[in-house]
Amino acid sequence: MEKLTIGEMSKLNNVSQQTLRLYDRINILKPNYINEKNGYRYYSITQSARLDMIQHMKSLGMTLNEIKEQLDKNDISIIQHILEKKRDSIDNKIKELKLTKKSVDIAIENFERYNSAPKEGIILLEFIKKRIIYRYKGKKNIYGSGLESYEYMLRELKSHIKLNKLPLVYFCNVGSIIRKRNLFKNDFISNEIFLFIDDDFEKSKYIEEIPANMYLCIYCDSFHKEIDYAKKLIAEANEKGYKIIGDYICEVVVELPILNNRERNMFIKLQIPVEI
Repeated sequence: MEKLTIGEMSKLNNVSQQTLRLYDRINILKPNYINEKNGYRYYSITQSARLDMIQHMKSLGMTLNEIKEQLDKNDISIIQHILEKKRDSIDNKIKELKLTKKSVDIAIENFERYNSAPKEGIILLEFIKKRIIYRYKGKKNIYGSGLESYEYMLRELKSHIKLNKLPLVYFCNVGSIIRKRNLFKNDFISNEIFLFIDDDFEKSKYIEEIPANMYLCIYCDSFHKEIDYAKKLIAEANEKGYKIIGDYICEVVVELPILNNRERNMFIKLQIPVEI
């Protein structure tokens, strides 16, 4: 039988000598013969079959420990089980990557909306198509103690969506609602916060549809200005003779990666549905 040096075996199979030494050390591919005098390793060409199998199983994503288990036991059911687990793991990674890409796409879209938005304080009349929200009713009035209440509500919302296994990718599109009955009384009271979601979510008590409508809209760059700007929208509706026909929406268009006084720097869009 022709004896191949480690260098020849390495070259023939396009693997490094370091890899062959590793396989020897962990007992998944031992040399066919070792010269006791000089310690030289020699392989047989027929061992290339085992090396091919190792490389194939590596290409399937199996670890060296998993490969060793299969080769030691020669049980086909082991490799099938390992590969089924590997497939499930790959499926989960693909799902995670798709969600990550979706998150990036949403972030890019939000920054584009920010860059193309009109100046702060300009009132617009705009048609907005139907939207689907995932709504959460918390324990605090968002407008009770400024951003502190809002931050507590966000913590509650994050915990809630984790418990209900809603992907956190949607967390970048947050909004709050003041119901029409409170708006008519000029009461800025709300304990409802929501996320915009896709329209293919299964129906549940948390899912609500915001109908397509004409909206009076105004943009502002601070949570602290929201109530004053919302009152401007109400005044505009009264002045123009528009009828307010739905709930007030405050949508966070984008959270800018700059902290002002250690607070969130939000660019928000205030919206009131009206009938002309």
